[in-house]
Formats: sequence, C-alpha cells, structure tokens
Amino acid sequence: AGSLVLAVHFYGSARAAPLIPSTALGALLLLLSALLAYAGIWRSLRNASLFVSLCLTVSVFWCGYGVVFILGGQGVLNDTGDFRNALVPGLVTFTLALLIVAVVGFLCREVILAMIASAVSLASAHEVAMRYSTAFGSSAVACNYMIVCLVGGYFALGRILYFLTKEKIALPGTDLAKKKTPEQIQSTSGSVNHFAVTGLILNMLSAGVFGCRLLGVTGKLFIGQVPWLWASGVYQVGICVLSFRAMDVLMATFFGFTSILKFAGGYCLLYPIWQPEEPSFPTPFLVVFSILFAVLALFLTLKSPVDGLYLLFYVAYCIALACRPKGFFEGGPQGVDVAIFVASALMTLIHLYNVKASAKIPTGKAAVKALLARSSFLKLREGADLHAPYLGYSKYADAEVLGYACSVLASFAIMMTGNPQAPLATVVIPWVVVAGGILKLLCGSVAFARGKTLESSAFILYAVMWIIWGLTRYGGLYGTTRGFHAAVGIIAFMLFNGFIVFCTLFLNIAWFFYSLAFLLIAVSFLLDAIHALPAGYDIAATLIFGLVSFYCFLSALFNSVFEGSCLPMGRPIVQLSGVGGGKTKCLHLPARKASSVKRIADILKNGGTCGIPTDTVYVLVAACNRPDAVEKAHRSKRQAQDRPMSLWISSLKQLEPAKHLLTPILWDFMEAAWPSPISLVVPRGEWVDFLGMKDSAKYVGTPQSVAIRIPDCSVTTHLIDLVGPIVVTSANPTGEADTTHHNQVYAKLGDKVDAVLCDGPSPENIASTVVDCTKIDSGNIGFFRVGIIPKSQVKLILILFLLP
Repeated sequence: AGSLVLAVHFYGSARAAPLIPSTALGALLLLLSALLAYAGIWRSLRNASLFVSLCLTVSVFWCGYGVVFILGGQGVLNDTGDFRNALVPGLVTFTLALLIVAVVGFLCREVILAMIASAVSLASAHEVAMRYSTAFGSSAVACNYMIVCLVGGYFALGRILYFLTKEKIALPGTDLAKKKTPEQIQSTSGSVNHFAVTGLILNMLSAGVFGCRLLGVTGKLFIGQVPWLWASGVYQVGICVLSFRAMDVLMATFFGFTSILKFAGGYCLLYPIWQPEEPSFPTPFLVVFSILFAVLALFLTLKSPVDGLYLLFYVAYCIALACRPKGFFEGGPQGVDVAIFVASALMTLIHLYNVKASAKIPTGKAAVKALLARSSFLKLREGADLHAPYLGYSKYADAEVLGYACSVLASFAIMMTGNPQAPLATVVIPWVVVAGGILKLLCGSVAFARGKTLESSAFILYAVMWIIWGLTRYGGLYGTTRGFHAAVGIIAFMLFNGFIVFCTLFLNIAWFFYSLAFLLIAVSFLLDAIHALPAGYDIAATLIFGLVSFYCFLSALFNSVFEGSCLPMGRPIVQLSGVGGGKTKCLHLPARKASSVKRIADILKNGGTCGIPTDTVYVLVAACNRPDAVEKAHRSKRQAQDRPMSLWISSLKQLEPAKHLLTPILWDFMEAAWPSPISLVVPRGEWVDFLGMKDSAKYVGTPQSVAIRIPDCSVTTHLIDLVGPIVVTSANPTGEADTTHHNQVYAKLGDKVDAVLCDGPSPENIASTVVDCTKIDSGNIGFFRVGIIPKSQVKLILILFLLP
C-alpha cells in the first residue's frame, strides 16, 4: 500500500499540481509506518527475524520520510535545496540498510523479502540521484515502487491462502514458518535479540544525518533533518523496550543510551527557532556519558567482543562532543559519526547474517566464554533462570541497569548552572528530560512488571521530578522570579520521597542511600525555588547522588552478567520477620509453562505445599495423600478452627467410585454446578476414604461436613490430574484479606511454602461462593459465604436442573 502511494506520487511528480498533496502523502506514510511496525513486532513473537527487520526498517524510513513531506507541504522547507537537504540523509542510509537486508535475504533464500528490500533500496538510490541531477527522472523511482507493490501483493496473497487453507497451501517464498536450526532454538536466556538489527540501522540513520554534512552531501544542518533524528530516537526507545522483552539487558541499555543522543541531536537542530547562535554543551555530562559507554562496552565484550568494540565508537563520540563546545555542529564529532555509520553497517550485516545463517561470522563469543571458564572468581550468568524476576514471572529482563545510568546522566547534566536570562543557551533539557524522565519512566514500568513495586514507584517518582524540574529550570518556564507555588510542589515530592526512603530501610543499604541522596537533590530544588540556594550546594548534592547512582549502576551490571555478588547492594537495614522470605527460599514458576505445572505437581507429591492460581483468588494447596504436607499447610496458614480447609478434585470421575455413597440429588447438583467457583459443603461420610485422605481427613472440613469443589481453571484442574485430589485453603494468614496476585503470596507466605505458581493478577478479587448442601435432599440449600457467584444464580441452578 505504501509503495503504491509513492509510485502514484512519483509518476505524477512532473505535473504542475501533484496528484497527492505533500501533507496528505506524509500523513498516509505515517499511518502505514505504524501498521508496519505493528506487523513486525507481532511477527517477532514467531521468530521471523528477517521479516521483523524489514518491517521495522521500512517503518522508520516511512515515518521520517512522511514527516519531511508534511514539513514541505506546510511551507517549512522554503529555501532552495531545503527539501533535498532534508531527504538525502535518510535516503542514503536506507539505501545501504535495505541493501544489506536484501543481500542477507538472498543468501538465506528469503527471496520474496529480499526482492522487496532491494526494490525499496533501489528506489531510494534513484531518488537520491534524482534530487541531484535532472537527468534522472522520477519514473525510475516509481518503477521500483511498482515492483514492491507486485511482490508485496504476491506475498500478501500467499499469506492469505496460507491462513484460509489452514496451512495446507503456501505459495513459494511466502511460508515464514520454517524449521529452526538448533542454534536458533533459544530459551529465554536472551542470547538472540532479533531487534538489535533495527537498533543498529537506527544508529546508521542518526550518524548519516551529521556525516552527510561533513562529507558535503548536504549543505547544512537544519530543522528539515529533525524528523530523521527524532524518528530514530522514538524507534530506538521502542527497540530498547523490545530488547528488554528479548531478555537482552546490555543491548537494551545501549539502545537507551543512543536514543538520548538522537533526541539531543534533533533538539540542537531546532535551536535556530528560538536563538540565533549555536548551542553549547555541558562538558561534565559528556565525560560521564563516555565513562558509562566505556563500562558498558567492557561488560558487553564479555558477552560479544565485536559488540564491545563497536561501543567504543560511542565512547569516542562522547569525548569528541565534550572537546568541541558546539557539539554536533563541529567537524570532530561529525567525523566520528561517519565512523559510526560504517561500523553500524558492518554490525548490521554481522547480526542479521548470524541470526539467519547456519554458518556464523565469528564474533569472539566462544573465545571469551572459554577464557572465563578458567576463572574461579568470575562466572557468567547463563541458563533459563538468568532473568528470573524478583517475584513471580515477567516477560522483561531487569531494567535497573538503565535506570541507575539515567540517574547518573540526569544528575551530572544539571550540574551546569543555568543562566536565568538565557536558560536555553546550554543543552540540558534533552539529557534531563529524556534520560532522567522518559527512560526512567520506562525503567519504572519494567520494574513493576517484574514485581519490584517499591523500585518502580521510586523510578516513576524521580522521572516525574526530573521532567518537571528540567523543563521548568532549563526550558525557560521558570523565568527570573521564584514563587511559592513551585516550593509547595517540591515539598509534596519530598514527602513522597520521604516515604520511599522509609520503605528502603526494609529493602537494602544501596537503595536507602540512593533514595536519601535524591532527597538532597529535592532540597536543592526547594532552596532554588525560594531564592535561598547556597553557593555550591546544588553541585555537591548532584555529585553525591551521581556517585551513589554510579555504584548502583555498577552493582546492577555485575549482578546481571556474573554469578554471585561482586558489588553487593547490601542487606536490609531493618529486617522484619516474613518480609522478603520468598525472594531466596521460595521457588517461583510461570503458570503459562506446562513444565512448571509438572514441577509443582512433583513438589506436591513429595510432601510440599504450594501457592497456585485459580478461577478466583490464589490458594495454598497440599496433596490429600500426604498428611505431613496437609499439616504443614495448616500450620503455615495458622488455620482457625471455624475456617476449615476444603477439598478439590478435577472432575467427578475422581469421585465416581464413591457415587453410591452420595444421594442422587446431590450428585446431580454437583454435575450442574461444576466446574465453577462454587464450593459445596456436603455431609462427611465413607466417600472421603475413596479419595485417599487417610490421616489428612482431620484437617479437612468439620466432623460433620466437608467443602468440595471442581475449579473452573485449566491450570488448576491439570495440576489435580497430575497429583490427585488436593486440600485447599486461601493463601493468606487467617483473618487477612485474600491474595489476588502471586506477589502477595510471597509477601505473606513466601518463607513458609515450597513454591508458587505465578500467573499475575487473579481473574477475580472475590473468593468462591460456599453453599450448604447438607439438607439438599429436602430441597433446601444455605450459604456459608456469598462470593463471586450470587445467591440467585445458585438457586436458579437448583430450580432448573433439580426441581423442574
């Protein structure tokens, strides 16, 4: 669709009035770029790496391309050559990037995708030639896009037939479900990151903007090139998130770093809008940024030496920016941009080829791994538990490395004293708002997904503070006056942070000092707001916070790469009984995996107790035929006598041998009511012995009755099929609220159970309805507890099925 629109545009470009106005064309390309990004990300779940790379690459291409057309249509690019200077850096970059994708596609026999990539690459190359020479007409560009239309239409037809015929018909070259080689079959250890290729192409794009200026390909740096830089920055943040999803902490952190540089570059090109002179850069920040890149390069070298060497280009880039007061506008940094462009192209080829091909381009991974295997001090973290979350399961790797690094960057960025008369004279806003704000919010969201509620709250609070203060102080919103209202807002932040400081007493020493040091930052903001800031205090506060954050950054890096605690975060200053017990003692397994359910079943068979999800809230279970486990569950729960434990089965077949001991009306009611969140309290009798309860019976029900249920949850019933009937009680100490998340099971019973089957939030916040069926033979039922199923619905079941 996008190629058809562009083909029509270029075929009609010779007309006095274009067939598609520039603004409309740009809007269409933006819409199609969003759809392409969605298709690529969705397909990434099925491990089609070349398709993912192609979709995301063309998506970012059309995103920047579309915005440039919108700027042209709105009259922003009026000067002679402006439209060419705006388009050419992106066209040159994607000509090479898509050519690399096409070459790898042909080598790996992905012919259809390779043809699409090569056609778009040729179209971009022809357009570059057309912008510089009138001898090249626009028809060649349109022809290439028509090739994309035809090949893309064939590919789409093949995929439609594939799905309509339920995978029976697949046109040649359209079947993406190819068998994986053993090297491509990866666990969740994060050894393959299919999004790294797109991240490297985005690095080519931003480097190409400044490199083209140095090489004379473009005449100037101006607002028309901002779409390429900010499009690459936005997509780079997305690649950062997707890299965390791919369990690749180091590359995700690297892409987060480079996104900051892209936003800063675009911000600098906007400077002529509000001031004539070129901006200056804070040297301390860039020196610290180069140190962070160097440390990250060192750790990445231990995983992949080639990737580590690649990061050294960014170390040189930050040093070049620090040495030149005008930063991106000077020849030194632009020369490094050219080197980054070339290195990124080579890294794109290596990464894409190694993911697709069986024969790999050597990157030095095996040599480093063999070298570290000889070390008794340093041992790399590997295996399926590499990114085991703090509590329960998560689809993302830990983002704390990036979170702490962003704190370092934001703190050293604001060490630059702003001039109230010209607050925008120094580039501070991108470093503070993007690093301290946007990326910090991202890290807080990932931390929350991993069960780190306190850490996520702190990251999000600090991100909001950095954004507000960065824009206020360094964005010209503050002015030369100070006000009471700003002071009140800062005090509110300080109160929230005071609560976080108190909570970190129960977390660890490093986090206590981290949150306490940020309190010093907030105090400096407050003193500045009331015009009482002592000379040097803000520098000292930001320096202390930056150093504490840097230690946390190193500690998180060591803990994510190596086994053991080379740089420990420390123990809790205040240790409470039962708090954090699940972190080290209790096994946590994701419920979405069949192997996890089997492992829980083995634990229960061996006499263990476990917390599991159900169709209502989380429960604590033990096997019926293990009296020792049932007694353990009774003790750990501190079960009250007036709240007896209940009995669960997976189907009435388990109760079939004892059917003759139950009344027909009770049996029919069970068939009508189950499976559901309805527990039936039935008279105790000899039927209990058929379930193999033995000595467990004294802990289940009362001497007169027993509560029994078949849950409406496939995970739970599958577990019961593996173990047999289970004894159940709610996963919370008696008298406390029901647990609706596996994190709460850890907090309340983490050091008392053997494992927790984690499934995130429970589907309901209310427990099951408990129905008294001891007098059902006379047609009467009662209710011990009304839960998720109302009384009226239970009575309706009785009326419809039993008393017609």
